[in-house]
Amino acid sequence: MAPHFDHPGEQAAQDPVRLLEIRDTPLSIDEVFRAVGDDATGGTTLFVGTVRNHDGGADVDSLGYSCHPTAQAEMRRIAERVVAKYPVRALAAVHRVGDLAVGDLAVVVAVSCPHRGEAFEACRMLIDDLKHEVPIWKHQTFADGSEEWVGAC
Repeated sequence: MAPHFDHPGEQAAQDPVRLLEIRDTPLSIDEVFRAVGDDATGGTTLFVGTVRNHDGGADVDSLGYSCHPTAQAEMRRIAERVVAKYPVRALAAVHRVGDLAVGDLAVVVAVSCPHRGEAFEACRMLIDDLKHEVPIWKHQTFADGSEEWVGAC
């Protein structure tokens, strides 16, 4: 049975994908939050991924992200899948590439929906699928001089 919406604001917006980018410049939480602003939303969920100082029990000195040329198209595919599953009014996602320091923002995603539960679920799907499917790789250098590549796919 198709869902019943009591108000047009509960339906997905015409073009809810407002911002999707991979960039080599610092990310802005405010920019992503502004991108998903919509008067018909009752819930907005924002996730911020930062570079931490450890991984797998080892101290991280630095890391860098790189991506395949198809990464942004894959982000679009995932965003459209989230929009098809939830009544998303607005969606945004940005991921950083290049060299990052501990504390830097690596990824910021946000989703606005008519209700908070949908916003949480949609945002969770967006970040989880982005991390698992978009061809972005992390190269970590540890304090002991060792290093590793971690694939997003």
